[in-house]
Order: sequence, then structure tokens, then C-alpha cells
Amino acid sequence: MTKNEIRRIYLARQRSLGERERDGKSLKIANLFFENFSLEKFCFLHIFLSMEKHREIKTNPIIKRLWMDFPEITTVVSRVDFETMSLEVLKYKHGTRLIKNKWEILEPRNAEIVDIKKIDVVLVPLLAFDQRGFRVGYGKGFYDRFLSDCRKDVLKIGLSYFAPVMEISDINEFDIRLDFCISPDNIRKF
Repeated sequence: MTKNEIRRIYLARQRSLGERERDGKSLKIANLFFENFSLEKFCFLHIFLSMEKHREIKTNPIIKRLWMDFPEITTVVSRVDFETMSLEVLKYKHGTRLIKNKWEILEPRNAEIVDIKKIDVVLVPLLAFDQRGFRVGYGKGFYDRFLSDCRKDVLKIGLSYFAPVMEISDINEFDIRLDFCISPDNIRKF
């Protein structure tokens, strides 16, 4: 299937999840993340803030545990720069004020900008992924551009409600492969 076909199907599946199911799947993903990755070696961790309108995986359980159990890790999130159509990286800590941008995505207001090359691990949003580790997002290419600007050794971990599709048929040279993907029942390594 093509990205557009997969995007249409999985966006509908994601939006159809009930709140209780979404909470349960998000918590399972958070637990698998903390149980299977050694965070002591990370200094800067990038995480996405969930888009409620698309019913994305809730990342708050991960964020709260990072702040509580791993205060030495600097948590960073993105803000869309609409002039360059790229993502800026900003520190995100308890008390950071968030506002919605024009796409209704929460972003820090007046937070400190962080050099993208400092990031050790990126938790990547997606709608679907395939068995080779390629992902389908929302179609704007923000995360592929963002990941290509990160260090070559940055750890790329996708978070997905669903099992992988067999293959995304229209992968191109700009698509960035994940290193891992966590879904509620397991972790896949690529």
C-alpha cells in the first residue's frame, strides 16, 4: 500500500479509539519504553506532545516519569517554524507554558532553544509503520527533515498503537528508517 492509502486507513483507526482504550495502549507503550531502554546514557530526549485532534498516543505518562525518575535528562519538544516549515527544538520542563499553534499542536511558549545536535534519542510520532522500520506520518515531512538534521547516531524510536503493515510501497530517499518501534504488545528492532 502507498503512504496515502495507509494514512487514510490508520488515521481513521486512530481516531476511532475510545478514551479508555487509548489510555491503556498509551500506558503499555510507556511501560515498554522504560522497561527496555537504558536511559542513563541519554542527556537530551526529544518527545512529541500528543495531538488531541488526531487522538495520538498520550505521551504524558512518559514525560511525567522522565521528570520524576530521570531529572538529569533534558526533555525537549518541537515547535513548528512556519516560515521555514521546519521544527525548532525547545526545552520542556514542569511549568513550561504551552500554547496551540495554528494546527492546534501544543508548543512551548518562550522556552529555551536547544541545538538539534545535542539530542540523543527521539520518540517519533506516526500513524503506521512497516516491517522494515519506515513510517507514515501526517504527510508534511516534518519529522523526516528533522531526523535528517539530527546526529547520525541519534536513536529513533517510533510509538504506534498498531502492529506494522507489511510494506509501504512508495518509500523514497528522504524517508528515515526507525531504529525501534514500540506498540502496546511489543518492541520491534530494525
